[in-house]
Amino acid sequence: MIFSASRRTDIPSFYADWLFRRLEEGCVAVRHDARRVTRYVFSRPDVDCLALWTKNPLPLLPRLDDLRQWPCVFQFTLTAYGKEMEPGLPDRAARLDAFRELAAAFGPERMVWRYDPLLLGGPYTVAWHVSRFEDLARRLRGCARTCVISFLDWYPKIRGRLEALGVRETTPAERRTLGAGLAAAARANGFRLCACAEGGELEAFGIRAAGCLSRELVEGAAGRSLELGSSRQRPLCRCVASVDIGAYGTCGNACAYCYANGEDTLAPGRASPLHEADSPLLVGRPSPKDMVTERRCASLASRQLSLF
Repeated sequence: MIFSASRRTDIPSFYADWLFRRLEEGCVAVRHDARRVTRYVFSRPDVDCLALWTKNPLPLLPRLDDLRQWPCVFQFTLTAYGKEMEPGLPDRAARLDAFRELAAAFGPERMVWRYDPLLLGGPYTVAWHVSRFEDLARRLRGCARTCVISFLDWYPKIRGRLEALGVRETTPAERRTLGAGLAAAARANGFRLCACAEGGELEAFGIRAAGCLSRELVEGAAGRSLELGSSRQRPLCRCVASVDIGAYGTCGNACAYCYANGEDTLAPGRASPLHEADSPLLVGRPSPKDMVTERRCASLASRQLSLF
């Protein structure tokens, strides 16, 4: 089983205690709609990979010894934007230190640096991105082997607030120029640069279209071959399938560009008021009216014999 915690919200930042409790108790529940809930029951051998998606892992650091018991990988988003775009995040220097600490604890092969989304308009020029990216790449040299980039997807609910901040859609020429600059900076600092849910327009610069949650990353954490499916998260997504244990509308990072933020976005730095640390659900509790399906998890370890 592969768990994602989470593409929908920053669990390490706002719900770390809940996450550790779920791991200790060996169960977690996910709500699909007003009535349907799935309860996943697992033990440590059942979990092949725990993918932690975060912009701020600082709350995890006091319990790294507990986390080392699990096959973790980190999708760590670290950009050059300020409070105008990412109002709920702590100081960037502290997050850089956290990146280094996680890399020392788990190894650079378990770390994926995400520099996304790429926004253009206003102060965010191609030259601005290349300069800031190069600085971050130099600071993170040796802490990860892969960096993932992506261009903004213009979801209707984010268009208005981004246009108000001067952000606009990118042109094909800008994408190519930006890709060339970022690729050169990545190579100079020992990073393999990949593109998430993008076409092949950047491959000329050595930027491979790849899944963020790749087979290589997941099997490396598991230490064995796995029988993996495709996530089908969205068109062009190349990630392997996982179970996301998060919930929309619960992230206090309040990033202006985030597709998970609607009109009911939480105040920056705040967790959901509906969260209860001892509930199997991230928000609320299962109701007697819910149709709860229990799923006993199992490892995805390949049963096919290898000759090598």
